[in-house]
Amino acid sequence: MQLTKRFFTMNVLSVILSVGLTVLAVIIFVAVYTKIFSHGVDSDELKHAFEVRTGLNEINMNAQTMKFEQLLDNTYKQELSARVRALGAHAVIFKEGEIVYSAQNVDDIDIERILDLSSNMSDQDTVELNGKIYIFARTNYTLEFGDSGVLLLFAQVKLKADLYMLIGYFTIGVFVLFFLLMNFWVSCTFSRGIIFPVVRLKDAAVKISEGDLDGEIVEEGEGEVRELCRTLELMRIKLKESVYLQQKYDDDRKFLVSSISHDLKTPVTSVIGYIGGIIDGVAKTPEKTEEYLETARSKAILVNAMIDDLLLYSKLDLNHIPYHFEKIDLVAYFEDCVVDYQYEYNKANLSLELDNQLNHSVLVFMDRERFKRVVQNILDNAAAYIDKPKGKVAIVLRETTSSAIIEIKDNGKGIPEAKLPHIFDRFYRADSSRSHTNGSGLGLAIAKQIVEGHEGDIWARSVVDEGTRIMISLKKI
Repeated sequence: MQLTKRFFTMNVLSVILSVGLTVLAVIIFVAVYTKIFSHGVDSDELKHAFEVRTGLNEINMNAQTMKFEQLLDNTYKQELSARVRALGAHAVIFKEGEIVYSAQNVDDIDIERILDLSSNMSDQDTVELNGKIYIFARTNYTLEFGDSGVLLLFAQVKLKADLYMLIGYFTIGVFVLFFLLMNFWVSCTFSRGIIFPVVRLKDAAVKISEGDLDGEIVEEGEGEVRELCRTLELMRIKLKESVYLQQKYDDDRKFLVSSISHDLKTPVTSVIGYIGGIIDGVAKTPEKTEEYLETARSKAILVNAMIDDLLLYSKLDLNHIPYHFEKIDLVAYFEDCVVDYQYEYNKANLSLELDNQLNHSVLVFMDRERFKRVVQNILDNAAAYIDKPKGKVAIVLRETTSSAIIEIKDNGKGIPEAKLPHIFDRFYRADSSRSHTNGSGLGLAIAKQIVEGHEGDIWARSVVDEGTRIMISLKKI
């Protein structure tokens, strides 16, 4: 329920409860008062007084629609006399302070005193005369030439004025008390459900503005306040995550600069050394000069490849490279891959084969060119770390209920179990003795980024001296 509706509902409820409790308190008070003082409220008296007051008001309202001259009509006088007699009341018409008509014989002095007392009272009041209580109603008329006329209706009723006044004061006092208590209850409820949580939210917001993102914001309060707490807690978590990611990016940037500087230093130093040797005349023969230049060129190519890998990884990490997905038949795609790499593997005295364990055609969404980089990096890695006379690499295709599994396995030297979780990290090389191998150290990190861009998974299994298996899972169409 919205706070405005809830606040309105609770205030209405407080009024209703106040009225109900006041009525109950008055009933109890009257019962106790009657019990103690042996006299109480006569319901018949109240009923009679109510009937008389109602009757007089009806006559009075009818007279207000009439002109003063019509009151003096004999027919109306007879009707008026009959109506007031039925109520046990009296009707007197005055003109310029003189009685011009009286429905019943009443002491003129009493009439004058009632007329005088009623001049400054409302019709709902009563007057007390000689110890008697009278209910009255009157209508004033302004006549021609500034004259005045009055229709005075009054009737004696038996009311215990002191008791009823006491009940009235008691009723007002009890209602005010209960109303204040109900409002105090509403205020406490809203303070507990709205004001206190808002104060705590303000304190939490101050802490967040000061950079303290560790304090949890508890969901409390009512309605929109609880939703506000939940929203601010989500904002705090997001801010904390963004700060963590920013710090991680800063650390990654420092690591990238440090690592690429270290990896670029060796080939650049070699290029400088070989070119310097040519300039200094160390390479005195054309054959030696050509050898130096070829080595410098190969090192320059390596530097260029490392820079390309670094740029590619950075773009992948920042999601700056779009993917162009299409439906790809898995078997046909890897048959082409084997054909593309067969020559290089044969040249290195390595075998490359495709082991298709699929019973039917399997389709996946794939960026053909990007995924080719994944296959290239894994196959290059496998070829670089096979040190056996009969090196062998196999691409195995199989499937589960929802995924296609691509496994690229070799019979190389394998990776120790302690180092296996880190092989997809940037610039990590499982074999420290090959830290200066021709590579950037980003191959498997790039492969992981591309596979995750395909909403897939990549992982590795390895046994030392038996070989390594790189497995990729992609969703089937």
